[in-house]
Amino acid sequence: MHIPGVLTRHDPTGQPAPVLFDSPHSGVMYPDDFKPIAPMELLKTGEDAFVHELFGAGPEKGAILIEAHFPRVYIDPNRASTDIDPELLIEAWPEPLNPTEKSRLGLGLIRRLAVPGVPVHGKRLTVAEVRSRIDRFYGPYHQAVGGAYDELHRRFGKVWHINCHSMKSVGNAMATDVGARRPDFVLGDRDGKTCDPKFVTLVRDVLAGMGYSVAINNPYKGLELIMRYSDPGAGRHALQIEINRALYMDQERIVRSPGFEKLKGNLSSLIDAVVDFARRQ
Repeated sequence: MHIPGVLTRHDPTGQPAPVLFDSPHSGVMYPDDFKPIAPMELLKTGEDAFVHELFGAGPEKGAILIEAHFPRVYIDPNRASTDIDPELLIEAWPEPLNPTEKSRLGLGLIRRLAVPGVPVHGKRLTVAEVRSRIDRFYGPYHQAVGGAYDELHRRFGKVWHINCHSMKSVGNAMATDVGARRPDFVLGDRDGKTCDPKFVTLVRDVLAGMGYSVAINNPYKGLELIMRYSDPGAGRHALQIEINRALYMDQERIVRSPGFEKLKGNLSSLIDAVVDFARRQ
């Protein structure tokens, strides 16, 4: 499946397994109707640059990989559709909203800040503008993820989903851990709610065995894309993974660093372990 400017779903080229990877924040195709006032170099710090490439071996090993092409600063598929800051709107939203701490920090469904103190938009948005973003980008991405879940569950009876992200190496004022140096990886399962603990243990142990530092649910627990589709009791397991950008990229210039290929190789080995685990289940 390919929707230009929105997403690509890469289906397995190897023997299919009940495994799904998705990269919702690595998109770099900025829609024509996006008219930000923030400089592009600051907007791009919101991208999970190259994450879809890091997990690119998934399909050859039997997994589905879904990647977004639109940027999260335009609309964020890892937020609830009601997580809208009313201050961003020029008029009242016609249904109840539920802005969360993410909206307060400027990181809601529609991003308010590019970096601390720098607004994305030069004007407030209309309800029609926000609905258009939801209908054209957010909705199709969720349909792709939800559809993949349903297909895998029908075929295998279980789904093992990894929602893939990157994180700044040090928390800034738009995060809850401002000033803190972060580990190499953070795994999030909403404090044990979104997947079998054995899945978390597997991923943690594989990464730790490679020499990486791994934290669980701190500072990231996972959000909409694992909360909405997971149901461990029904065989639907979801885990968020955050990768420290210092491992693979120059965070100032947003280019791959010499560590990129090593990390990609190690994540290929992680994918092998996840696929093997899923098949054994």
